[in-house]
Amino acid sequence: MSQTSKSIGNDNESDTAMNSTDHTNHSIDPALVAGNRKPLAHYQAEHFLWQVNAGVATLTLNRPDRKNPLTFASYAELRDLFHQLKWASDVHAVVLVGAGDNFCSGGDVHEIIGPLVQLKAPELLMFTRMTGELVKMMRACPQPIIAAVDGVCAGAGAIMAMSSDMRLGTARSKTAFLFNRVGLAGCDMGACAMLPRIIGQGRASELLYTGRSLGGEEGERWGFFNRVCEPANLLADAQKLAADLASGPSFANGITKTMLHQEWAMTIEQAIESEAQAQAICMLTEDFSRAYHAFVAKSKPEFKGN
Repeated sequence: MSQTSKSIGNDNESDTAMNSTDHTNHSIDPALVAGNRKPLAHYQAEHFLWQVNAGVATLTLNRPDRKNPLTFASYAELRDLFHQLKWASDVHAVVLVGAGDNFCSGGDVHEIIGPLVQLKAPELLMFTRMTGELVKMMRACPQPIIAAVDGVCAGAGAIMAMSSDMRLGTARSKTAFLFNRVGLAGCDMGACAMLPRIIGQGRASELLYTGRSLGGEEGERWGFFNRVCEPANLLADAQKLAADLASGPSFANGITKTMLHQEWAMTIEQAIESEAQAQAICMLTEDFSRAYHAFVAKSKPEFKGN
């Protein structure tokens, strides 16, 4: 009996020793890192502004004289940048904002809408697939995206706000999914799938059928905006929220974003099992261990995203 107890005691001591082992010094093959990590803090954008500070990227649509419309080139660069964010270990949250007093007026009438009228079906499909890819890349990148919406937010601008993980608005913001106003269907860039999940089927139907503007305070009541801010404080409030997220467990935040999107197509039972597996993976991270030891020490954990 004593030998058995002694054996069990030794096993427990061994388990404790293994569990308390510090894994922070483990080495990673440089070839693996080189192929899967691409810093973007110093990315030089051509068609918008890009600045990274302490893990928070601020992406500014920068054509204020035209209410920040998109062009073929800016669509493509935005798509490619959001695709690259999956490898960016130095960016933990993104703020999407427009220069001046407006967010984004959608596709440029002269540089996009005019040329589209002249194209045939294969080229038009090339364009609509490109715009859809932008939404896919925004949803697929692990970083939470916060849209800071002031003034005009129309067409593709409304879609980019919708595709963000959180949205801060102002009382004067005007969000319009105005595709039917130009003779097109409301089913653009995933709007018919995503917007009802944010504000409900009936309200989404109203906006997509009528193309009317959604005011800031109404948008907050409907759940489109997380909150309404003063215009002068909008960007700072969005960056503060992003900084709070960036200082958290970035790997776990990426898992949360993935599951928020993937579970749309799951049954409750499938979602529960998927979350069990996802959470078990997060429990293997050093951030989880840091949080525990900080709690025991009655201090604030310093997350490192590993």
